[in-house]
Amino acid sequence: MALHRIVVVGGGAAGLELVTRLGDRLGRKSRASITLVESARTHLWKPLLHAVAAGSIDPGEYEVNYLAQAHWHGFRYHFGEMIGLDRTSKEVHLAATFDDEGRQITPPRAVGYDTLVIAIGSVTNDFGTPGVAEHAVPLETPAQAERFNRRLVNACLRAQTQPGPVRPGQLHVAVVGAGATGTELAAELHRTTREVVAYGLDHIDPERDIRVVLIEATSRILPGLPERISEATRRLLDQIGVKVRTGAKVKEVTPVGVTLADGSFIASELVVWAAGVKAPEVLGRLDGLENNRINQLVVEPTLQTTRDPAIFAIGDCAACPRPGASTPVPPRAQAAHQEAAHMVRQIERRLRGQRLRAYKYRDFGSLVSLGRWSTVGNLMGFFGRSIFVAGLFARVMYLSLRIMHERALGGTSRALLALVARALTHRTGPPVKLH
Repeated sequence: MALHRIVVVGGGAAGLELVTRLGDRLGRKSRASITLVESARTHLWKPLLHAVAAGSIDPGEYEVNYLAQAHWHGFRYHFGEMIGLDRTSKEVHLAATFDDEGRQITPPRAVGYDTLVIAIGSVTNDFGTPGVAEHAVPLETPAQAERFNRRLVNACLRAQTQPGPVRPGQLHVAVVGAGATGTELAAELHRTTREVVAYGLDHIDPERDIRVVLIEATSRILPGLPERISEATRRLLDQIGVKVRTGAKVKEVTPVGVTLADGSFIASELVVWAAGVKAPEVLGRLDGLENNRINQLVVEPTLQTTRDPAIFAIGDCAACPRPGASTPVPPRAQAAHQEAAHMVRQIERRLRGQRLRAYKYRDFGSLVSLGRWSTVGNLMGFFGRSIFVAGLFARVMYLSLRIMHERALGGTSRALLALVARALTHRTGPPVKLH
């Protein structure tokens, strides 16, 4: 008898946790065939992207190799990008892949499924703003984060070796979007730019030449979080010298700065766009599945898509309803973690022919890390009350979120060993990436 084929498309936080658990529970015991489809070679927890961009961490120390993870946890890994879907024949269509020299690695092909879970996350939404695609760097992938970090270090080296003084705006960084990613990045950049300069770049005066500007279109930073967190974070940013512009809508991004809707101009040759998210365009071409206005797949409370009960969607690419709320489950790491855990049980019920259960999102609060400066946030206590936290306790809680993710992927012992190894590595090298 053929094994039930479970295919998960997307190896982000939700997708990789899901296939790892399914592989351990079903794949190793030959109860089902588990397959991951992913267009990248390695996985990096998305909340770390701002630290990669700032140069605070080396991504190689935190990445998980998909091929190795598949070998260790009883699932198959297919390298490729989903470009279409045939619901009648139950096949996911993958594009060919090519190396840097243009040689084909894998051919176009189809992967058959009995149960399909789509977990391809989100991409940056530039809202059609002119110049964003050409002159701003998004933070969707580790490659983009590393690209920005290279541009940052190169800009410092260029300023150090050029014959004339540093030009106005040459070492300014504009971060557009003051959500968690943009705010955390701004704080980290204020520190790491100065640490890079401290390694012998004496032609640069950090206080005069380096400036980080955080731009937000709404009336306050961190608009999706409680106002108390927003106010506390704003005070910390003011203290360390990050310039914050709220109520500032970006009209255009140019090679030398950002033009705002009110006509003012912010000089900056380095621009990061972290202002919004939407689901990938491919979701609008999946054989008639229902999408919302930002292209997310609309799902039932069971996480099944509305037009095909054999297809599920989880994570940022899914518009999952919340009872009593006008908006779907928010695109947060904790939601991805919860949905992955719920999907494991859903699939096991599906294999047994049992009725599926509705997913209920539980908000455990939010934490914002400002690097070495502080961590602030709120935790949901008893009876749904929000508890404000800051300082060392909040920092430990923030760290524990990453450890929980690593534990879900590799077990407790591997997560603890990785923590110790990084602590030792950081004592033997510079505190910031210099290349």
